[in-house]
Amino acid sequence: MPTSTTESRVFNFSAGPATLPLSVLEQIQAEMLSLPGVGSSVLEISHRSKDFDAILEDAVTRVTQVLNVPDTHEVLFIQGGGALQNIMIPANLITDSAQTADYIQTGSWGKKSAGEVHNYGNLNVAYDAAESNYDHVPSQDQLKLTSGAAYVHLTSNETIQGVQFHKLPDTNGVPIVADKSSDIFCEPINVADYGLLYACAQKNAGVAGVTIVVMAKELTERSAPKMPSYLSYAKHSAGGSRFNTPCSFGIYVTGLVCKWLQEEIGGLEKMAAINESKAKMLYDVVDGSNGFYIGHAQPADRSTMNVTFKMATPELDAKFVADADEAGMSTLKGHRSVGGIRASIYNAMPVEGVESLTAFMKDFAAKNG
Repeated sequence: MPTSTTESRVFNFSAGPATLPLSVLEQIQAEMLSLPGVGSSVLEISHRSKDFDAILEDAVTRVTQVLNVPDTHEVLFIQGGGALQNIMIPANLITDSAQTADYIQTGSWGKKSAGEVHNYGNLNVAYDAAESNYDHVPSQDQLKLTSGAAYVHLTSNETIQGVQFHKLPDTNGVPIVADKSSDIFCEPINVADYGLLYACAQKNAGVAGVTIVVMAKELTERSAPKMPSYLSYAKHSAGGSRFNTPCSFGIYVTGLVCKWLQEEIGGLEKMAAINESKAKMLYDVVDGSNGFYIGHAQPADRSTMNVTFKMATPELDAKFVADADEAGMSTLKGHRSVGGIRASIYNAMPVEGVESLTAFMKDFAAKNG
Protein backbone atom coordinates (compact mmCIF):
# COMPACT_ATOMS: atom_id res chain seq x y z
CA MET A 1 0.00 0.00 0.00
CA PRO A 2 2.70 2.63 0.84
CA THR A 3 4.38 1.98 -2.52
CA SER A 4 1.20 2.50 -4.53
CA THR A 5 0.40 5.64 -2.54
CA THR A 6 3.84 7.06 -3.25
CA GLU A 7 3.63 6.20 -6.92
CA SER A 8 0.25 7.93 -7.25
CA ARG A 9 1.46 11.25 -5.80
CA VAL A 10 1.31 14.20 -8.16
CA PHE A 11 3.69 17.14 -8.35
CA ASN A 12 1.85 19.60 -6.09
CA PHE A 13 2.54 23.24 -7.02
CA SER A 14 0.15 24.62 -4.40
CA ALA A 15 1.01 27.99 -2.86
CA GLY A 16 0.09 26.64 0.59
CA PRO A 17 -0.45 24.42 2.35
CA ALA A 18 2.26 23.07 0.15
CA THR A 19 4.23 19.95 -0.62
CA LEU A 20 6.38 18.39 2.10
CA PRO A 21 9.60 16.39 1.72
CA LEU A 22 8.73 12.77 1.00
CA SER A 23 11.10 11.49 3.68
CA VAL A 24 9.38 13.71 6.26
CA LEU A 25 5.97 12.33 5.27
CA GLU A 26 7.33 8.81 5.52
CA GLN A 27 8.73 9.43 9.01
CA ILE A 28 5.41 10.94 10.11
CA GLN A 29 3.64 7.89 8.71
CA ALA A 30 6.01 5.49 10.47
CA GLU A 31 5.67 7.28 13.82
CA MET A 32 1.99 8.22 13.70
CA LEU A 33 0.69 5.35 15.81
CA SER A 34 3.53 5.47 18.31
CA LEU A 35 6.57 7.67 18.72
CA PRO A 36 9.72 5.59 19.22
CA GLY A 37 10.05 4.68 22.88
CA VAL A 38 6.86 6.53 23.83
CA GLY A 39 4.01 4.15 23.12
CA SER A 40 1.63 6.92 22.04
CA SER A 41 1.12 9.08 18.97
CA VAL A 42 2.47 12.63 18.86
CA LEU A 43 -1.21 13.58 18.58
CA GLU A 44 -1.91 12.05 21.99
CA ILE A 45 0.93 13.03 24.30
CA SER A 46 0.65 15.88 26.81
CA HIS A 47 2.28 19.17 25.87
CA ARG A 48 3.65 19.21 29.43
CA SER A 49 5.23 15.76 29.22
CA LYS A 50 8.94 14.97 29.06
CA ASP A 51 8.32 13.39 25.66
CA PHE A 52 7.00 16.66 24.26
CA ASP A 53 9.76 18.58 26.04
CA ALA A 54 12.19 16.68 23.83
CA ILE A 55 10.20 17.42 20.65
CA LEU A 56 9.94 21.15 21.42
CA GLU A 57 13.59 21.46 22.42
CA ASP A 58 14.66 19.64 19.26
CA ALA A 59 12.52 21.90 17.04
CA VAL A 60 13.81 25.11 18.67
CA THR A 61 17.40 23.86 18.44
CA ARG A 62 17.08 22.88 14.80
CA VAL A 63 15.42 26.18 13.77
CA THR A 64 18.21 28.00 15.63
CA GLN A 65 20.89 25.94 13.86
CA VAL A 66 19.37 26.14 10.38
CA LEU A 67 18.92 29.92 10.54
CA ASN A 68 22.08 30.49 12.63
CA VAL A 69 20.04 32.49 15.12
CA PRO A 70 22.31 34.64 17.32
CA ASP A 71 22.07 34.82 21.12
CA THR A 72 20.42 38.24 20.78
CA HIS A 73 17.28 36.58 19.34
CA GLU A 74 14.89 33.86 20.45
CA VAL A 75 12.67 31.33 18.68
CA LEU A 76 8.98 31.07 19.56
CA PHE A 77 6.16 28.91 18.23
CA ILE A 78 2.78 30.65 18.23
CA GLN A 79 -0.61 29.78 16.78
CA GLY A 80 -2.96 32.05 14.81
CA GLY A 81 -0.95 32.36 11.60
CA GLY A 82 -0.09 35.63 9.93
CA ALA A 83 -3.50 37.04 10.87
CA LEU A 84 -2.56 37.01 14.55
CA GLN A 85 0.93 38.36 13.85
CA ASN A 86 -0.68 41.32 12.07
CA ILE A 87 -2.19 42.20 15.46
CA MET A 88 0.63 41.14 17.79
CA ILE A 89 3.31 43.11 15.96
CA PRO A 90 1.79 46.59 16.35
CA ALA A 91 0.28 45.68 19.73
CA ASN A 92 3.75 44.89 21.10
CA LEU A 93 6.10 47.11 19.15
CA ILE A 94 4.11 50.35 19.13
CA THR A 95 4.40 51.47 22.74
CA ASP A 96 2.76 54.89 22.33
CA SER A 97 -0.28 55.69 20.19
CA ALA A 98 1.62 58.67 18.79
CA GLN A 99 4.24 56.37 17.26
CA THR A 100 4.30 55.45 13.58
CA ALA A 101 4.95 52.10 11.93
CA ASP A 102 6.20 52.01 8.33
CA TYR A 103 4.84 49.37 5.95
CA ILE A 104 6.33 48.55 2.55
CA GLN A 105 3.54 47.09 0.45
CA THR A 106 4.80 44.95 -2.43
CA GLY A 107 1.82 42.61 -2.72
CA SER A 108 -1.49 41.45 -1.33
CA TRP A 109 -0.08 40.07 1.92
CA GLY A 110 1.93 43.18 2.68
CA LYS A 111 -1.18 45.28 2.21
CA LYS A 112 -3.18 43.01 4.49
CA SER A 113 -0.48 43.12 7.17
CA ALA A 114 -0.97 46.86 7.54
CA GLY A 115 -4.67 46.55 8.30
CA GLU A 116 -4.42 46.40 12.11
CA VAL A 117 -1.90 49.18 12.76
CA HIS A 118 -4.52 51.92 13.22
CA ASN A 119 -5.71 50.20 16.39
CA TYR A 120 -2.38 50.89 18.08
CA GLY A 121 -0.69 53.86 16.39
CA ASN A 122 -0.09 55.63 13.12
CA LEU A 123 0.44 53.88 9.80
CA ASN A 124 2.82 55.20 7.18
CA VAL A 125 2.77 53.37 3.86
CA ALA A 126 6.41 53.85 2.95
CA TYR A 127 5.79 52.42 -0.51
CA ASP A 128 2.87 50.84 -2.34
CA ALA A 129 3.38 49.05 -5.66
CA ALA A 130 -0.37 48.73 -6.31
CA GLU A 131 -0.25 50.89 -9.44
CA SER A 132 1.73 48.19 -11.26
CA ASN A 133 -0.31 45.38 -9.68
CA TYR A 134 2.62 44.63 -7.42
CA ASP A 135 5.19 43.50 -9.97
CA HIS A 136 8.32 44.84 -8.22
CA VAL A 137 9.96 45.89 -4.98
CA PRO A 138 11.04 49.50 -4.47
CA SER A 139 14.52 50.91 -4.74
CA GLN A 140 15.96 52.59 -1.67
CA ASP A 141 15.25 56.09 -2.99
CA GLN A 142 11.58 55.28 -3.53
CA LEU A 143 10.97 54.58 0.15
CA LYS A 144 9.35 57.27 2.30
CA LEU A 145 10.46 56.10 5.73
CA THR A 146 9.61 57.75 9.04
CA SER A 147 12.52 58.90 11.18
CA GLY A 148 12.34 57.05 14.48
CA ALA A 149 9.53 54.72 13.42
CA ALA A 150 8.57 51.90 15.76
CA TYR A 151 9.51 49.41 13.05
CA VAL A 152 9.49 48.86 9.28
CA HIS A 153 7.40 45.94 8.04
CA LEU A 154 7.90 44.13 4.73
CA THR A 155 6.81 40.86 3.18
CA SER A 156 9.98 39.27 1.90
CA ASN A 157 8.20 37.10 -0.69
CA GLU A 158 4.73 37.74 -2.08
CA THR A 159 3.20 34.41 -3.02
CA ILE A 160 0.38 35.86 -5.12
CA GLN A 161 2.42 38.15 -7.34
CA GLY A 162 5.69 36.21 -7.29
CA VAL A 163 7.80 39.15 -6.10
CA GLN A 164 10.68 38.82 -3.65
CA PHE A 165 13.12 41.10 -1.81
CA HIS A 166 16.63 39.99 -2.70
CA LYS A 167 18.17 42.71 -0.53
CA LEU A 168 16.83 44.33 2.61
CA PRO A 169 16.30 48.10 2.59
CA ASP A 170 18.36 50.45 4.72
CA THR A 171 16.07 51.57 7.56
CA ASN A 172 18.62 53.70 9.41
CA GLY A 173 18.55 51.52 12.49
CA VAL A 174 14.78 51.08 12.73
CA PRO A 175 13.97 47.38 13.37
CA ILE A 176 12.90 45.42 10.29
CA VAL A 177 9.89 43.17 10.80
CA ALA A 178 9.46 40.64 8.01
CA ASP A 179 6.77 38.21 7.00
CA LYS A 180 8.88 35.33 5.72
CA SER A 181 6.05 32.81 5.55
CA SER A 182 6.85 31.73 2.01
CA ASP A 183 10.63 32.04 1.85
CA ILE A 184 11.94 31.11 5.27
CA PHE A 185 14.65 28.44 4.94
CA CYS A 186 14.97 29.08 1.18
CA GLU A 187 18.43 30.63 1.54
CA PRO A 188 20.87 31.80 4.22
CA ILE A 189 19.96 35.07 5.94
CA ASN A 190 21.56 37.22 8.62
CA VAL A 191 18.98 37.01 11.40
CA ALA A 192 20.65 39.94 13.18
CA ASP A 193 19.40 42.17 10.33
CA TYR A 194 15.84 41.59 11.54
CA GLY A 195 14.14 42.83 14.66
CA LEU A 196 11.49 40.18 14.15
CA LEU A 197 10.69 37.66 11.45
CA TYR A 198 7.74 35.34 11.33
CA ALA A 199 6.62 32.49 9.12
CA CYS A 200 3.47 30.43 8.91
CA ALA A 201 4.78 26.91 8.56
CA GLN A 202 2.60 25.56 5.76
CA LYS A 203 4.94 26.46 2.90
CA ASN A 204 8.62 25.85 3.63
CA ALA A 205 8.60 24.86 7.28
CA GLY A 206 5.94 22.26 7.94
CA VAL A 207 2.16 22.16 8.27
CA ALA A 208 -0.60 24.66 8.95
CA GLY A 209 -1.30 25.57 12.56
CA VAL A 210 2.02 26.84 13.87
CA THR A 211 3.91 30.06 13.22
CA ILE A 212 7.65 30.46 13.74
CA VAL A 213 8.61 33.78 15.33
CA VAL A 214 12.27 34.76 15.63
CA MET A 215 12.70 38.06 17.42
CA ALA A 216 15.27 40.21 19.14
CA LYS A 217 15.02 39.80 22.89
CA GLU A 218 15.06 43.57 23.33
CA LEU A 219 11.85 43.77 21.29
CA THR A 220 10.24 41.06 23.41
CA GLU A 221 10.62 43.43 26.33
CA ARG A 222 8.42 46.05 24.65
CA SER A 223 5.29 44.06 25.52
CA ALA A 224 3.12 46.21 27.79
CA PRO A 225 2.20 44.60 31.15
CA LYS A 226 -1.51 45.37 30.69
CA MET A 227 -1.71 43.92 27.18
CA PRO A 228 -4.20 41.07 26.63
CA SER A 229 -2.14 38.08 27.69
CA TYR A 230 -2.24 35.99 24.52
CA LEU A 231 -1.08 38.97 22.45
CA SER A 232 2.07 39.44 24.51
CA TYR A 233 5.33 38.14 23.08
CA ALA A 234 6.75 38.38 26.60
CA LYS A 235 4.11 35.97 27.89
CA HIS A 236 4.83 33.47 25.08
CA SER A 237 8.54 33.80 25.75
CA ALA A 238 8.14 33.28 29.49
CA GLY A 239 5.97 30.24 28.79
CA GLY A 240 8.53 28.68 26.48
CA SER A 241 6.02 28.63 23.58
CA ARG A 242 3.53 26.92 25.91
CA PHE A 243 1.48 29.84 27.18
CA ASN A 244 -1.44 27.61 26.22
CA THR A 245 -1.57 24.19 24.56
CA PRO A 246 0.65 24.64 21.50
CA CYS A 247 0.26 23.15 18.05
CA SER A 248 2.25 20.11 19.12
CA PHE A 249 1.94 18.25 15.83
CA GLY A 250 2.99 21.32 13.84
CA ILE A 251 6.06 21.83 16.03
CA TYR A 252 6.97 18.16 15.60
CA VAL A 253 6.76 18.43 11.80
CA THR A 254 8.79 21.66 11.73
CA GLY A 255 11.53 19.84 13.61
CA LEU A 256 11.49 17.05 11.02
CA VAL A 257 11.65 19.56 8.14
CA CYS A 258 14.67 21.23 9.73
CA LYS A 259 16.28 17.83 10.20
CA TRP A 260 15.71 17.17 6.46
CA LEU A 261 17.35 20.50 5.61
CA GLN A 262 20.34 19.67 7.78
CA GLU A 263 20.90 15.99 7.06
CA GLU A 264 19.57 15.44 3.54
CA ILE A 265 20.02 18.83 1.87
CA GLY A 266 23.13 19.91 3.75
CA GLY A 267 22.06 23.37 4.91
CA LEU A 268 20.67 26.57 3.47
CA GLU A 269 23.53 27.36 1.08
CA LYS A 270 22.87 24.12 -0.75
CA MET A 271 19.12 24.67 -0.52
CA ALA A 272 19.53 28.10 -2.08
CA ALA A 273 21.51 26.68 -5.00
CA ILE A 274 18.80 24.10 -5.66
CA ASN A 275 16.07 26.74 -5.46
CA GLU A 276 17.87 29.10 -7.82
CA SER A 277 18.37 26.27 -10.30
CA LYS A 278 14.68 25.28 -10.18
CA ALA A 279 13.49 28.86 -10.64
CA LYS A 280 15.93 29.48 -13.51
CA MET A 281 14.55 26.48 -15.41
CA LEU A 282 11.06 27.95 -15.40
CA TYR A 283 12.02 31.57 -16.02
CA ASP A 284 14.20 30.49 -18.94
CA VAL A 285 11.15 28.90 -20.58
CA VAL A 286 9.09 32.05 -19.97
CA ASP A 287 11.80 34.32 -21.35
CA GLY A 288 12.51 32.05 -24.30
CA SER A 289 8.89 31.61 -25.39
CA ASN A 290 8.78 34.62 -27.74
CA GLY A 291 5.97 36.16 -25.72
CA PHE A 292 3.79 33.05 -25.45
CA TYR A 293 4.34 33.13 -21.70
CA ILE A 294 4.15 36.57 -20.07
CA GLY A 295 5.84 36.89 -16.69
CA HIS A 296 4.20 39.03 -14.01
CA ALA A 297 7.14 40.14 -11.86
CA GLN A 298 9.92 42.40 -13.07
CA PRO A 299 12.99 40.21 -13.76
CA ALA A 300 15.16 41.74 -11.04
CA ASP A 301 12.51 41.07 -8.39
CA ARG A 302 11.29 37.64 -9.43
CA SER A 303 10.60 35.14 -6.69
CA THR A 304 12.50 31.87 -6.43
CA MET A 305 9.49 30.39 -4.62
CA ASN A 306 6.47 31.42 -6.73
CA VAL A 307 6.82 31.68 -10.50
CA THR A 308 3.90 33.67 -11.94
CA PHE A 309 3.01 34.10 -15.61
CA LYS A 310 0.09 34.11 -18.00
CA MET A 311 -0.75 33.58 -21.66
CA ALA A 312 -2.63 35.67 -24.22
CA THR A 313 -6.13 34.74 -23.04
CA PRO A 314 -7.82 33.44 -19.87
CA GLU A 315 -9.08 30.51 -21.95
CA LEU A 316 -5.53 29.49 -22.78
CA ASP A 317 -4.57 29.81 -19.12
CA ALA A 318 -7.46 27.52 -18.16
CA LYS A 319 -6.45 24.95 -20.77
CA PHE A 320 -2.89 25.00 -19.45
CA VAL A 321 -4.09 24.30 -15.90
CA ALA A 322 -6.41 21.50 -17.02
CA ASP A 323 -3.85 19.82 -19.26
CA ALA A 324 -1.13 20.07 -16.60
CA ASP A 325 -3.46 18.50 -14.05
CA GLU A 326 -4.06 15.55 -16.36
CA ALA A 327 -0.29 15.22 -16.72
CA GLY A 328 0.16 14.92 -12.94
CA MET A 329 0.98 18.54 -12.07
CA SER A 330 -1.64 20.06 -9.81
CA THR A 331 -2.68 23.43 -8.37
CA LEU A 332 -1.14 25.68 -11.01
CA LYS A 333 -3.99 28.17 -11.32
CA GLY A 334 -2.91 31.71 -10.47
CA HIS A 335 -4.57 33.82 -7.81
CA ARG A 336 -7.70 35.62 -9.01
CA SER A 337 -6.10 39.05 -8.48
CA VAL A 338 -3.33 38.25 -10.97
CA GLY A 339 -4.78 35.42 -13.06
CA GLY A 340 -2.68 33.17 -15.21
CA ILE A 341 -0.42 30.51 -13.72
CA ARG A 342 1.40 30.25 -10.42
CA ALA A 343 3.98 27.52 -9.91
CA SER A 344 4.99 27.38 -6.27
CA ILE A 345 8.35 25.65 -6.09
CA TYR A 346 9.14 25.69 -2.39
CA ASN A 347 12.06 23.77 -0.89
CA ALA A 348 10.30 20.41 -0.95
CA MET A 349 9.32 20.58 -4.64
CA PRO A 350 11.72 18.05 -6.19
CA VAL A 351 13.84 19.01 -9.17
CA GLU A 352 12.00 16.30 -11.11
CA GLY A 353 8.75 18.19 -10.63
CA VAL A 354 10.20 21.36 -12.11
CA GLU A 355 11.76 19.41 -14.97
CA SER A 356 8.35 17.88 -15.72
CA LEU A 357 6.69 21.31 -15.70
CA THR A 358 9.43 22.77 -17.89
CA ALA A 359 8.96 20.04 -20.47
CA PHE A 360 5.19 20.46 -20.31
CA MET A 361 5.47 24.25 -20.85
CA LYS A 362 7.63 23.79 -23.94
CA ASP A 363 5.26 21.22 -25.38
CA PHE A 364 2.19 23.30 -24.58
CA ALA A 365 3.66 26.37 -26.27
CA ALA A 366 4.58 24.35 -29.35
CA LYS A 367 1.04 22.98 -29.67
CA ASN A 368 -0.86 26.16 -28.83
CA GLY A 369 1.41 28.97 -29.97
